[in-house]
Amino acid sequence: MSGAVLDVRRLVTQLHHRRSGWLPVVDDVSLSIDRGEIVGLVGESGCGKSMTAFSIMQLFPTPAARVAGGQVLFKGRDLLKLPPGEMRGVRGAGIGMIFQDPSTFLDPLLTLGDQIAEPLYAHQFAGNPRARTLELIEQMGLPDAPVLARRYPHQVSGGQKQRALIATAMACAPDLLIADEPTTALDVTIQAQILDLMLTLRAQSGAAILLITHDLGVVAEMCDRVYVMYAGRVVEQNSTAALFKAPRHPYTQGLLNSTISLETASKSLFAIPGTIPGLEGMAPGCRFAPRCPLAAQACREQLPELEPLDSGMAACFYTEQTARGNIWAQEGR
Repeated sequence: MSGAVLDVRRLVTQLHHRRSGWLPVVDDVSLSIDRGEIVGLVGESGCGKSMTAFSIMQLFPTPAARVAGGQVLFKGRDLLKLPPGEMRGVRGAGIGMIFQDPSTFLDPLLTLGDQIAEPLYAHQFAGNPRARTLELIEQMGLPDAPVLARRYPHQVSGGQKQRALIATAMACAPDLLIADEPTTALDVTIQAQILDLMLTLRAQSGAAILLITHDLGVVAEMCDRVYVMYAGRVVEQNSTAALFKAPRHPYTQGLLNSTISLETASKSLFAIPGTIPGLEGMAPGCRFAPRCPLAAQACREQLPELEPLDSGMAACFYTEQTARGNIWAQEGR
């Protein structure tokens, strides 16, 4: 998409294993986000969602990770080709990131105000950094901005830490905000407030948002489009409404069956059988085949590619069967 703020093309990210060498944790992933759009990236823990975000930012949690191929086009520039100095100029100013655990990413030795102001100084903010910091704190819906700015992370609640982290990510008004599980470990009321805040920020600034989550309820409420990941690959993408109405990949159908709703509260809870494969246990064919009720010999031998459907795309040889309805119905739902 030529008008996309972010256009990731065939991204490959590898982790080094002491016995097996370099193994793909993100494998041939493509996605795009337009200005003002909220795009969800969903899947089980360990499917590669966070590593996709770290690859975009080139901020890996371990030196044993590397980008091995593909393109990450941000406003037309390939971030993977930028020298380290230029990439530092993009982080914070062009792309902001909300990390999963604010307690891990906030410095316990700095006040919240100093941490929110840090990107302003790093990117030579033209205005008054202190005034901008207080403005950001107020935008986050936090009370008594001058007092809160002088507090340290251990002196505030989890929701206040998360809002401070969002303020830091939004300090320089980036064009793209990457939110990696932004409501993890927060109570339901605070979760709703954080999500409302992100919607408000999108409306005010027009920023595009990549929302990484495993919570399909959050996706239904927040996202315009959705990419579903499994074992390092995108297996389905569509508009949110179309994906929830008629999912076409067996894994997506399984994820939706696993959610709790008022309509299914009286029934037994469904779970997709089996577990996501480890990096050393990737089969040569479809990675979901060992857990899929539709899997045939072709699935175990060939890796299906994303193919366009009447709406969206899916990587499955049996999308005609999934179009007829829920393939997991006989499995307990």
